[in-house]
Amino acid sequence: MIETYHDPARSVGDRVEDLLARMTLAEKAGLMFQPMVAMGPGGRLAEANEAFGLPSTQHLVADLFLNHFNLLGSVDDPRQVAEWHNGLQEAARQTRLGIPVSLSTDPRHHFTENVGTAFRATAFSQWPETLGFAALRSPELVQEFADIARQEYTAVGFRVALHPQVDLATEPRWARVSGTFGEDADLSGELVAAYVKGFQGDELGPGSVSTMTKHFPGGGPQLDGEDPHFAYGREQVYPGGNFDHHLRPFEAALAAGTSQVMPYYGMPVGTEYEEVGFAFNKGVITGILRERLGFDGIVCTDWGLVTDAEIMGQPMPARAWGCEQLSELERVVKIIEAGCDQFGGESRPELVIEAVENGLVTVDRIDVSVRRLLREKFRLGLFDNPFVDVDAVAGVVGRQDFVARGEDVQRRSVTVLTNKEHILPLRKGIRLYVEGVDAEVVAPYATVVDSPADADVAFLRLGTPFEPRPGGFEAMFHAGSLEFDDVEKARQAAVYAAVPTVVDIHLERAAVIPEIADQAAAVVATYGTNARALLDVLFGDARPEGRLPFDLPSSMRAVEGSRSDVAFDTAEPLFRFGHGLSL
Repeated sequence: MIETYHDPARSVGDRVEDLLARMTLAEKAGLMFQPMVAMGPGGRLAEANEAFGLPSTQHLVADLFLNHFNLLGSVDDPRQVAEWHNGLQEAARQTRLGIPVSLSTDPRHHFTENVGTAFRATAFSQWPETLGFAALRSPELVQEFADIARQEYTAVGFRVALHPQVDLATEPRWARVSGTFGEDADLSGELVAAYVKGFQGDELGPGSVSTMTKHFPGGGPQLDGEDPHFAYGREQVYPGGNFDHHLRPFEAALAAGTSQVMPYYGMPVGTEYEEVGFAFNKGVITGILRERLGFDGIVCTDWGLVTDAEIMGQPMPARAWGCEQLSELERVVKIIEAGCDQFGGESRPELVIEAVENGLVTVDRIDVSVRRLLREKFRLGLFDNPFVDVDAVAGVVGRQDFVARGEDVQRRSVTVLTNKEHILPLRKGIRLYVEGVDAEVVAPYATVVDSPADADVAFLRLGTPFEPRPGGFEAMFHAGSLEFDDVEKARQAAVYAAVPTVVDIHLERAAVIPEIADQAAAVVATYGTNARALLDVLFGDARPEGRLPFDLPSSMRAVEGSRSDVAFDTAEPLFRFGHGLSL
């Protein structure tokens, strides 16, 4: 006779309760952890990786009973990833209860490459960062993108998206601004609702990708804009008393049915809430998210709150802000008591077992989280068909129309900030001096020359300024000052003085560029646009439609004088939210 939990004709509730009754404490504890894993050579399950402190995948599945994993590394060969995924599911099927794996991923459809936050699109279709969608202000377009990303994800086995990120970009210096929908709470709410619908559908089902909306209760108001991946950025501050304002996009995501929520590392300072990291914070997770907002889905912590680790050769203490003095066991207990269900980036089920055996946490409380985690696996259809069709991958991932649509949106998201004497669009065939662009890409549009003195027009592609940080991992977070230093300003000024210059600035944060706006002939902003797509816009083959998703400050003094939790608070901004010219 078939077990109830294996019977697709039974209700999800019946299947969950049947399976829960069969599970040992060790199997329940294993369900509560979601570590990072990498593929092994040739798509095999990975052996232990000392560089990242990762045990073998087989050990995690067979011995620790883990069945939620976050895949590290770029997807260069989608078929191989699908084969690896099926091998992982087969390993899970061989365990006593055969609980299938839920495979998760950071964003993979954009331009950012940071092992801690996102992977640059490789085999997948490539689209602007979410700021680019905010620049276009179209929920319909966001839902279309999310549906395409859902198809590409499910083809290789990803069923949990560790996104969207709906923090508000109220602190311009923060390194994570590029993953947001900008500074406006109402716009962010509209777009995240469409994002969730595109990935999950009207309700979670066998074709869905579950969305883990982050970083609750809003990771934007960082002290001095520093990021709480690192101890110096652990404080979130609310000088404007604007805590609840940052909840608004999350309320929209919850109303749209987001299945999961991730709290941020930061700890609130100077509020009514305990000064501990949000995943440790019962007043925030249980008080606000569970009770006030009525969320009964999965709450998964951000990565690495319990165990000290090393990432890319850089020591990374556990991000247990406000709880540094607690033992690993005490941290686990406090996170569970706060109302969280799962530990991101950790593989320490023995700590949950110890907590129960020592009477620090009840089995009933563990069962509350296990029910939520099992319920999602059943709703996603993983118990009925955990495998993907390897032969179908090539017809989905990187499909020609998906790629073309992504490039179209890249073009449309371009935001024209200035256009003096209508220099744009440029005339094809001109002599063009370029920086930051491959001359071969420019060749169909213009004749590339070696010096501004020989050019009709110069074209500079610049990134948002930042202050370089040390360490292999920390260096990937672009933080600090938003203006170019005096040496770089002078270098650019020489080009502007020599020839009319078009400047593109890739806005991963709100750059401070008054001197560029004053001296350049035209300035455009992009949020993830390849060179060919941008040249199509500059030379008149495509129309830019973007509008700024945040204010651009006029000075660093204005940034430093603004309140981190208040939107549109920098004095006399250079360009306002919504600014953008048509060509």
